[in-house]
Amino acid sequence: MTEGMTLGIETSCDDTGVCVLRGQREELASRIAGQNADHAPFGGVVPERASRRHQEVLLPLLQEVFAEAGVNNPARELDLIAVTAGPGLMGSLLTGVMCAKGLAQAWELPLIGVNHLEGHIFANVTAFPELTPPFLSLIASGGHTELVLVRALGDYRVLGRTRDDAVGEAYDKVAKLLDLDYPGGPEVDRLAGSGDPGSFAFPVPMKNSDEIAFSFSGLKTAVLWVVRACRQAGADLPGADICAAFQHAAVSALLAKIRLAARRTGVSRVAVSGGVAANSELRRRMALLDDLETYLPPRGLCTDNATMIAAAGYSAWRRGVRSDLSLAPDPSLPLPLL
Repeated sequence: MTEGMTLGIETSCDDTGVCVLRGQREELASRIAGQNADHAPFGGVVPERASRRHQEVLLPLLQEVFAEAGVNNPARELDLIAVTAGPGLMGSLLTGVMCAKGLAQAWELPLIGVNHLEGHIFANVTAFPELTPPFLSLIASGGHTELVLVRALGDYRVLGRTRDDAVGEAYDKVAKLLDLDYPGGPEVDRLAGSGDPGSFAFPVPMKNSDEIAFSFSGLKTAVLWVVRACRQAGADLPGADICAAFQHAAVSALLAKIRLAARRTGVSRVAVSGGVAANSELRRRMALLDDLETYLPPRGLCTDNATMIAAAGYSAWRRGVRSDLSLAPDPSLPLPLL
């Protein structure tokens, strides 16, 4: 398959993504249907509601994407269907995988299951043609914080991951403590812009450890104690300052482990992806790392999307990876390690 067209489908959590990609990088059409309004009353993603919403919007999104991409006969014009097979929420994954399998069977098209984390790696591969292995990839989101050495496309070594909360999860929990709107991560980032990061001396997690690993539960607890103390004293809650200080500590923890991994591996090319890659403070401070060659995808490719899934599927197909109609979703699917 040379510069063929790939249909990408992403339903790992609460965003429904559909994309038609030509080759590795030419996005012909892409759609994302978010579910923030559906889950906001609950303060987090409700798995059953998420899977039902995927079922409602997936086929209409396919029609919209085909119309924009000029795909009139998918059976003849598409070359491959790539779908997220895991990790993620079982019900959400099942919706996407079963849809992809049905289309692949009906249209007699090849099918490939994609690891969601590998998809995030490909958000930068797709956005930057000059980004070639070896490079370090930090995947930072609400569900994942992993630092990966990309030795080759399809050949990954996980250098370290979080011991407890993902960094995006910590953002969301801090937002809940401060009674901010859902989703909390962007709200914390917004408020931090008008706060003083030096107002509170929150700990930088694992700052003095020589281990490539992350931990954000202690930082979250430190914020909890400050919030409780303010409320017990009847004082006004300095939300902007708390957000700024928390964000400074969280981003410092990420950057410290990036630098440690670069020293350990000798690899100076670093890519960051996942929802937290859209964070303004992380993007600002990544740009200041003059000794490293840094990459962050456009904000539209930071959160879950089908473009990265289509790109990862296309690359895997060209490397000889194959799936068939026995493909089953796996909520804990690991990265393909060689």
